[in-house]
Amino acid sequence: MASSLVFASRPSLSRTDFAAVLQRATGAGLIPDADESRIKTIEERLVAKFRIEQADHAQLQQAAKQFVDALVADGALDYADLCVAAVPAGLTEAPQLLLLMDVDSTLIKQEVIELLAAHAGREEEVAAVTEAAMRGELDFTQSLIQRVATLKDLPVDVLAEVGQRIIFSDGAESLVKRFHAAGHKVGVVSGGFQQILDPLAAHLGLDHALANTLGITGGILDGTVHGKIVDREMKETMLRAWAQEHQIPMSATIAAGDGANDLAMVAAAGLGVAFNAKPALRDEADVRLDFSRLDAIADLVLDDLA
Repeated sequence: MASSLVFASRPSLSRTDFAAVLQRATGAGLIPDADESRIKTIEERLVAKFRIEQADHAQLQQAAKQFVDALVADGALDYADLCVAAVPAGLTEAPQLLLLMDVDSTLIKQEVIELLAAHAGREEEVAAVTEAAMRGELDFTQSLIQRVATLKDLPVDVLAEVGQRIIFSDGAESLVKRFHAAGHKVGVVSGGFQQILDPLAAHLGLDHALANTLGITGGILDGTVHGKIVDREMKETMLRAWAQEHQIPMSATIAAGDGANDLAMVAAAGLGVAFNAKPALRDEADVRLDFSRLDAIADLVLDDLA
């Protein structure tokens, strides 16, 4: 079966630089030609797709990574300028896809636990623990329990205040719209909090949304998490469950995140995307996306560009 090799630029990368990349890829034997008529434009990003017949997908994926590494090593471009992704046939030929994303620092720009901790005067302390957990240096479940405990005795009103401060990642709304317009499913699964996530999911019209539930007693946060904690294993479990619910094979799933807590779902998906990610995830994902346009994921897998 054929794989696709997709080149997607950051916004405002020059067409000359992008065309030079394609020429170099042709010279390296990655793509059959550098025909500039293949270059499509969307919101100042450039995208070019090449169907690679009879490709060994694992070898193509490795060659794509090595190609980008060489561009960066030569000083031609930076990782934040370009994404080159080997997309398997299981995605490009599937009638329906499931995209599952992390929330904090992926769907949205912030870490919600840090916004909440700021109300308790513990933001720096909590941010340090969050960073260590996302690097994979701490057990996520224990670190979450530790961080949530700092929220004890905050009034429940802070949830609404924090919710109003949430900023979607650039391209998040466009990404969901493009997937839905093409008939696909979109969900999120988060180590954050359901009380914050529910309004965001409703706004975007997401098909699925799961996060942790903060304990509330008498209008006060009690410093606990109720129910089973959404950890890396739960994220993979939900990816598989929602795919099965929609009768979508795992080969037609995409998972995107930024930290170690996303490793299992990113590894299990048909295409795993590291979005501005920590090394623990970035080095294991199928795709490294280092510029801040979440809808570049749609550029990679959808055929909706004129």
